[in-house]
Amino acid sequence: MAKKKFYVVWAGHQTGVFTDWATCSKQVLGVAGAKYKSFPTREEAEVAFKNGPSQKSATPGNRTEGSTPDSNPTDKKSSSSVTRSVTKPVSPNAINTWSVQEIATLTDDTLIYTDGGCEPNPGEAGSGLAIYRNGKIDELWYGLYNPNGTNNTAELNALLQALLIAKNELKNKRSVSILCDSKYAIQCVTQWAVNWQKNKWTKSGGEIKNLEIIKEMFALHQSIKDKVNVLHVNGHVGVEGNELADRMSIFAIQQRNPEFSLYPNPLDIDEILSLRSG
Repeated sequence: MAKKKFYVVWAGHQTGVFTDWATCSKQVLGVAGAKYKSFPTREEAEVAFKNGPSQKSATPGNRTEGSTPDSNPTDKKSSSSVTRSVTKPVSPNAINTWSVQEIATLTDDTLIYTDGGCEPNPGEAGSGLAIYRNGKIDELWYGLYNPNGTNNTAELNALLQALLIAKNELKNKRSVSILCDSKYAIQCVTQWAVNWQKNKWTKSGGEIKNLEIIKEMFALHQSIKDKVNVLHVNGHVGVEGNELADRMSIFAIQQRNPEFSLYPNPLDIDEILSLRSG
């Protein structure tokens, strides 16, 4: 049975103490500057609400607390045999961040959120995915534990797995967007690798780190790039899919799971979001 959590919203559509994430999320998602945090008891939540957000509480990154960003309109190209929900062109060198409001406008059949974690960095690393189908959470994946990894390797591993799943979704005639909170991972596969390949996988100024996985990702992305959107989202700002993927990356580290596996427990969002965040 999921452990009961209480959620304080200091800034949102409505403020106060809420008894479940579903209600809390309605108050903070899409609100610029929203501040919120989870607590294990009602007493702690009531005191925290009365005292106001502390510096720690106002900083994103601890459990389901965070601060949501302002809207950042985004453009993206389309043209595919699979209808895509992102239709405006974007500069080839730009990485635009999708706001909560903009994510809500996506109409793809499948949304895949990715995240990687490392504690410390470098250190123990793991990757996680949250997959939504038809607007509902459908699968969580975790694993690829590396005792000597980095945050970048964990993010790349997560994005690679998302691309593999996206390719299979396309085979099943489903439109797909991937939402990743690592600009580094996105730029590696969608921008930088183009020139690196032309230069026989070299770059001026030094070695290309994580080259082998980047090569694999680039080849895969090239085969489906006209059918799959790879979009950037900010981490720890209340985007449910990103938060779930984050919990899976830390779960992977805790379980030390070298494989990439389906989350074995029920998809209880409140319970999963109460797990330790990265």
